[in-house]
Amino acid sequence: MSKQLIDTVEQFEDLFNKHEEFLFVKNSLTCPISQAAFEEYQEFVEKHQDYPSYHLHVQDSRSLSNYIAETFAIKHESPQALLFKGKDVVWNASHWKITYDALKKEVLG
Repeated sequence: MSKQLIDTVEQFEDLFNKHEEFLFVKNSLTCPISQAAFEEYQEFVEKHQDYPSYHLHVQDSRSLSNYIAETFAIKHESPQALLFKGKDVVWNASHWKITYDALKKEVLG
């Protein structure tokens, strides 16, 4: 399974029916820090294609980004990586803390 763009609340909510756990990344299309973090995320996804990984682009999916922040009581940041297990966020990181090594450690243990 490779990374997939999620645009709507309905698509996002459906992820909980498909997976017990998954990685979700909020990406800004205009921020250089976000671009660097997204490259780290892409490296993780390429090397671990069997792990369910999804993302959104904040500029295109602002309502979904806000929904996630409000529903899970996690301040919105971008870039932001969120690890979901069940219906809980068990780990999140933002900005320069989103690295391949951090994703590998937190997602795969």
